[in-house]
Amino acid sequence: MKPQITTVHSLAGLRSTLRRLAHRMGLPVELRYRLALSAVRVAGAELAAGRPVLLETVPPQPCGEGAGERPAGSRPSGGRSAGTRPDSTRPDGARPDGTRPHGDRAEGQDTGRLVVRLHLPHAPRRPSLEGLPLPAERLPGTTAVWRVPVPLPAGGGDADRDDPPGLVDLLEEELSAAVDRADTLAEDHQRLKHELAETNSGVLALYVQLEERDEQLRQAHGRILRQLEDALRPPPVQVPGLEMAVHYEPAEKHAPTGGDLYDWFVLPDGTVHITVVDALGHGLTSTRSALNVTHAVRTLALEGHPLDSIVARTDEVLATFDHELMATVQLVRLDPVTGELVLANGSHPPALVVRADGESSLLEVRGRGIGFPLPGSERLLRDRLDPGDLLVLYTDGLTESRRDPREGEQRLALAAGRHRHRPIEDIPAAIAAEMHTVILHPDDTVALTVRRTSG
Repeated sequence: MKPQITTVHSLAGLRSTLRRLAHRMGLPVELRYRLALSAVRVAGAELAAGRPVLLETVPPQPCGEGAGERPAGSRPSGGRSAGTRPDSTRPDGARPDGTRPHGDRAEGQDTGRLVVRLHLPHAPRRPSLEGLPLPAERLPGTTAVWRVPVPLPAGGGDADRDDPPGLVDLLEEELSAAVDRADTLAEDHQRLKHELAETNSGVLALYVQLEERDEQLRQAHGRILRQLEDALRPPPVQVPGLEMAVHYEPAEKHAPTGGDLYDWFVLPDGTVHITVVDALGHGLTSTRSALNVTHAVRTLALEGHPLDSIVARTDEVLATFDHELMATVQLVRLDPVTGELVLANGSHPPALVVRADGESSLLEVRGRGIGFPLPGSERLLRDRLDPGDLLVLYTDGLTESRRDPREGEQRLALAAGRHRHRPIEDIPAAIAAEMHTVILHPDDTVALTVRRTSG
């Protein structure tokens, strides 16, 4: 097969010529119809407008041969729709000696490739080569070129067949290839859907496992926090003649420790000591500060220091290593036998006493807390609990949730009076629930109750 230039006047002629050429060269079916579709897209507008195009084909050449050279001096035959043109009239601008002034590669560089050039000599503008089924190179002017690998050796096989298949046969072959390709894509699509379903199933199973693991971690975290709370907040003291209960509620649910702590224990003389502390801040830092206060108070009380000196003495002890500490503190001594009650205070909200008949009063003692200027309780307040009387100790989170401490103290007296006959273990939580129906200022809360019994 020799290089040829064919004048094409119709899309049908362009399709037929390219398909037969591709078949003779043994191109794969998919490559064949991609080449035909691409050429039709490039030349479609010109042929539809009645302007002919030139189709130049150069077969692959063996290495070392000057492929593409045609006899010099021959002249094109006029009026033919197809034929071979001499080099002197080649529309790609090649000179008769084979050189190419426009930078196109010589066919000798396309060993094993079929070169197809489509010239649009009458086109008013350069054709678009974007999005073609088979990408094309652009040459100077209005020429597009495809360089297609040929699987057959040059000059062998189908190139010399005397009975090429008809155009319908070629189209059926291409359609069959397209159907096979569509079937393959459908199978791939189904396989990918199956793989995706398996992947999604695996991801869902992993998600369930992670949820289960998270739940286990949350439960373990909760157990650790409850153990920590048990270590920080001792259970009620079991003393004949007294019932005790406590409720603690953190300002932040995810941080169940805070600066509101309490401590209660029995002194060697049989009296019960109660400490309620509210350290500045929230979280673990304030917990540490509050623990320092309760431990210092317990040590001083067990050493026998007078109750009215313990607040000031605690400040002296802690000031040497906790310079940022600020805390309010309330100290209570209660004799379970006689009901005698003694209070010392350092900037803490007043205790509340609800009598058995429902009357209530606040036990207020002036004083300044730990870390305050001139810390200490100014005096001791003495009172008595009779059988059925209820003592309520608390931190400001209970009464200042609506930002008005005096209004909160009044509501606390009413709530404690309503709940005073409940079992002792239910009273602190019931009071806190009623006090916190509206929370404008969330804060850690301790509500501690002591009720004297007749026994």
